Amino acid sequence: MIRKTALAAALAFAVPAHAIDGWALELGSGDEHSEMVRASLQWKWQRRFFTEGRWYVAGYWDASLGAWTTNKTLIDFGLTPVFRLQHSDTAGPYLEAAIGFHLLSDLSVTRTRIFGSSFQFGDHLAAGIRFGSLGRYDLSLRVQHLSNAGIKKPNPGINFSLLRFAYHFY
Repeated sequence: MIRKTALAAALAFAVPAHAIDGWALELGSGDEHSEMVRASLQWKWQRRFFTEGRWYVAGYWDASLGAWTTNKTLIDFGLTPVFRLQHSDTAGPYLEAAIGFHLLSDLSVTRTRIFGSSFQFGDHLAAGIRFGSLGRYDLSLRVQHLSNAGIKKPNPGINFSLLRFAYHFY
């Protein structure tokens, strides 16, 4: 299963470099004394919503590849549409919300926490700030929950707190 997940991630990341708008690294911890490291690529949406005032809603696609460690290591491939409420200035604070799709390389996180399927939904809320020249740097704190939303039993879910650093090419 790890080989299939790695192949799927490699194919997802095999896009022309000019199409990528940014990258990110995440580190954090979660339930069952788990630790996570994750890397991702972003593609911003061209469309913006509620643009009449000083704040607007924008978004981006986030394709990620991560690893969780508890008593063993699981590989996590995700694809998530992310909505971001941000100030009209390039730099400044923002809030995020997202629900995406994840595939896991293994069903058992620990001996007592076993997922019913490799397919999981991943939702997160985040608060962060963009800074630097043209707002190229991005630092945020994310709270993420993964579960299969009850489509298959068991469905124990898992929660993570993550520190995320991103770099934007635009």
